Amino acid sequence: MDNTAIDIDNISFSYGRLQVIDNLSLAIPKGVSFGFLGPNGSGKTTLIRLMVGLLKPKSGNVLCFGEPPVPANAKNIGYMPQLPSLYNELTVRQNIDFFAKIYGLKNRQQRMQRVEEVIKLVDLQSKRNVSINQLSGGMKQRVSLGCAIVHQPPLLFLDEPTVGLDPDLRAHFWEHFTSLTQTGTTLIISSHTMDDAAHCQQLIFLREGRIIALGSPNELRAATGKPDATLEEAFLHFIRSQEEQANVR
Repeated sequence: MDNTAIDIDNISFSYGRLQVIDNLSLAIPKGVSFGFLGPNGSGKTTLIRLMVGLLKPKSGNVLCFGEPPVPANAKNIGYMPQLPSLYNELTVRQNIDFFAKIYGLKNRQQRMQRVEEVIKLVDLQSKRNVSINQLSGGMKQRVSLGCAIVHQPPLLFLDEPTVGLDPDLRAHFWEHFTSLTQTGTTLIISSHTMDDAAHCQQLIFLREGRIIALGSPNELRAATGKPDATLEEAFLHFIRSQEEQANVR
C-alpha cells in the first residue's frame, strides 16, 4: 500500500515574471506533521495553495492521495488559510455549520453533533452564538480551525495557524494537532516561527521557492555540527551552504 499522502513532481509557479516556486519535488508520507519553514516571501503560502488546488502549477504535477486536488476530492482536504475566510455576519456555530455542509455532511442530526464537538474542541462554547465581527483575532483563528476540521479530513493544511495567538492558545492548538497525527491525519503546516517548526516531525527549509534542506528538527540541527544548535542556526547554516555552492559554480 502506498504510504504517500502528497506527491509533488517538479512543479514551478510564477506571478508574471516573479518566480515563486522553482522546479520543486517532494513526497510527504501519511500520518505526519510536516512543516514548511521559511521567511516571508519564500513561497510557503503559494506552495500550500498549489497543493489544495487553489492555484495550478505552470509545470509539473501535484497529487493528494493519488488524485489531483480538485473540488471533487475536497472532502479529503481541510484548509485553514493564513487570514481567516469567515462570514462576519454569521455566528460561530453558523460558520462551522456552513463549512460542514460544504464538505458534505448532509445528515442534519450528525452534522449538528459534529459542529458542537468542534465548538467545544476550539473552546468557544460561550461564543457559539456570537457573530464573527465581534470576536478577537485569536478567536477568529479558532473558528477558522474549527471550519477546517469539522469534516475530519485525512489531510489538513494549516497556513501560519498560530500567528497572533497567545502562548497558552498556541500550546492548545499544538496539543490538538499532535492528537490528529496520532489518529492518522496528515498535517501540512507553514510557518516562519521556530516554535511551530520544532513541533513538526519533518521539516523543509524553503528559500526563494526552493527546498534547501529536509529532515526532522533534530537532524537539521545536527547538520550544523553544533550539539546545542537552534533551528534558526540550522536554517542560517543551510543558507550559507547554498550560497557557497552557488559561488563555486
